[in-house]
Amino acid sequence: MLTIEHLSVKYGTLAAVDDLSVSVGEGQWLMIVGPNGAGKSTVLNAVSQGVSYTGTIRYEGKDLRKTDAATRAKAIGVLSQNHYMGYAFTVEEVVRLGRYAHRSGLFSPHKAADEAAVEEALAYTGLKSLRKQSVLTLSGGELQRTFLAQVFAQSPRLLLLDEPTNHLDLVYQKQLFALISEWLKTPGRAVVSVVHDLSLAKAYGTQTLLLHRGRAAAFGDTETVMQPQFLNAVYDMDVADWMRTLLGQWQPDAHASN
Repeated sequence: MLTIEHLSVKYGTLAAVDDLSVSVGEGQWLMIVGPNGAGKSTVLNAVSQGVSYTGTIRYEGKDLRKTDAATRAKAIGVLSQNHYMGYAFTVEEVVRLGRYAHRSGLFSPHKAADEAAVEEALAYTGLKSLRKQSVLTLSGGELQRTFLAQVFAQSPRLLLLDEPTNHLDLVYQKQLFALISEWLKTPGRAVVSVVHDLSLAKAYGTQTLLLHRGRAAAFGDTETVMQPQFLNAVYDMDVADWMRTLLGQWQPDAHASN
């Protein structure tokens, strides 16, 4: 579905992404991981055409740089980690904005398909009871679900997620990833996520791209990439040992000797 060939992004003399080539197929969930400053979010920004780049990014064989914004919006949905709301829109109004790309103009009437998509998105994300509530009154998890519903209402086939559960409580992390995982089960869809949490990447990712200083340190199926020879070199530590240490704190006898 998505093919990235020889992607490079520079900010002045800094190469944020350097000659990156990866692909994402139908039914796959690509996790982009790596240390801070590795270029993870920059890759998503390039795919969404939010930053200048060299190389080629294709969706369904078509060059995204030559595709108009409305066409891209119908195919690709983007969920960022931060949302700033300065107006008291209701949940339903925010979700309905996801249908803008499918309308002929700003003031064109809503079609039955638009309303059906909004209703399905609200139901899917468990927001029907909050539909008339101002987004200014929502918790962080409810607000992130609202914007996920907006993306679902957009009816994309490819989701781009930039740290979607950053700053969220554990229960909301679980809810959000469960919703996305269920969404992915429909044929013809794919997901690309930037995540810091390697455990989430390992639990949900079918493919993983490990970035280091803008370059691909490893790319392939998640189990292959999540190996010490790749992770330890990039993070400059024994990653698996650290993860086992953290897990050990939850074992019944972890503090028995204390």
